[in-house]
Amino acid sequence: MTIYRARVLDTPEDPFEGGVLRAEDDCALVVHEDVIVARGSLADVRKHDPHGLVIDLRDGWLLPGLVDTHVHYPQVRVIGALGMPLLEWLERCALPEECRLASDDYARLVAEEFCASLVAAGTTTALVFGSHFSGAVDQLFSVVEHYGLRVTSGLVVSDRGLPEDLLTTPERAHAESVALAEKWHGVGTIRYAVTPRFSFSAGDPILEACAAAAADIGDAWFTSHVNENPAEVAEVARLFPRSAHYVGTYDDHGLLDERSVLAHDVHATDAELEVLAARGTAVAHCPSSNSALGSGLFPLGRHVDHGVRVALGSDVGAGTGFSLFKEGLQAYFVQRLLDDQGRPLTPAHLLHLATAAGAQALGLGDQVGDLSPGKAFDAICLRPVRGTELDIGLRHVGSADEALGKIFTLASDADVADVWVGGRQVASGGFVRHLPG
Repeated sequence: MTIYRARVLDTPEDPFEGGVLRAEDDCALVVHEDVIVARGSLADVRKHDPHGLVIDLRDGWLLPGLVDTHVHYPQVRVIGALGMPLLEWLERCALPEECRLASDDYARLVAEEFCASLVAAGTTTALVFGSHFSGAVDQLFSVVEHYGLRVTSGLVVSDRGLPEDLLTTPERAHAESVALAEKWHGVGTIRYAVTPRFSFSAGDPILEACAAAAADIGDAWFTSHVNENPAEVAEVARLFPRSAHYVGTYDDHGLLDERSVLAHDVHATDAELEVLAARGTAVAHCPSSNSALGSGLFPLGRHVDHGVRVALGSDVGAGTGFSLFKEGLQAYFVQRLLDDQGRPLTPAHLLHLATAAGAQALGLGDQVGDLSPGKAFDAICLRPVRGTELDIGLRHVGSADEALGKIFTLASDADVADVWVGGRQVASGGFVRHLPG
């Protein structure tokens, strides 16, 4: 057993339902193998292992590992292309780069950069939009296995509206998806997600193939995009005249349930929110991407009021980086800009959206998302460089809420000193490392 002694911040109770930030200045966590078996004062937890190693982290702040519910693996190298709406950005930036992942060697390099970037940002769990190429998805899973991250991902499939190299047939989409799932689904902390890119590029035959693949796999996840940009929404309405709305293009094929996560949903109708709530489908809110592409301001309050689960996504590479602290701050800004229509957010809301809400959206709420006994030890330790704004601010805070507010306002990758996934330390002092083997 190992005992971690730290200042701990987490949100085991949902702030959207009256929960508050749980904060302890001197908390001892007993970790046996990969699980937290006790939490309390050092004196109280010593009974579990009177002579166990104590690692003192009280010079930093210990938080649950962050959970990203929407991030694109092939787009690491196109972050920062500004000044374009969604469809132009896809044509000029994202899709040409995604075509390059036809090379397994290139895909391997990108997968290494992608996983290292997740770890550096403190993200230990992610729902990852994969590649249109089966070999590239295989490379991603291989690298994920070495890092030990909790990743759900899959082959991205489309049959229209994209460069020819990125298109497939329903038969091939089904066969390759099932083959990848047979190889990787359930291996360690890897899970498979059936992934049509979006209804703009995935017609009824591809969506039917996705439904068939999901049925054959049995317990696969499902992810795609919805209601991101007005031009995209209008085109999907034209392409699917028999569907009631954009959400309906997926629901009509039986693709929405509690194992589904749709990204964006900026321009949701009440009818769509009712369907999402009824199916138990979660939404990944990607505020920096929505702002960078000019997509719109996310109606968080309407989602919460309809009972739709919401978590954060970085949406790299339309998003402006991997940091969920940045995404939390952007989410805070967006709700402020919506005035009476916005949902005021506290620091506890931001931490919940970046951790426990994401874990619940991905069906992992019983395993990760907070630092309670019985949960896996997925954690990050923030230790700002001496003399930086965050360091100065944290040394003079008057409360835990104030500290968490400063973390979401000022923290960056450079402040994430240590990262653990399932009790294994995958980053120390900013140095990212593979698991042995």
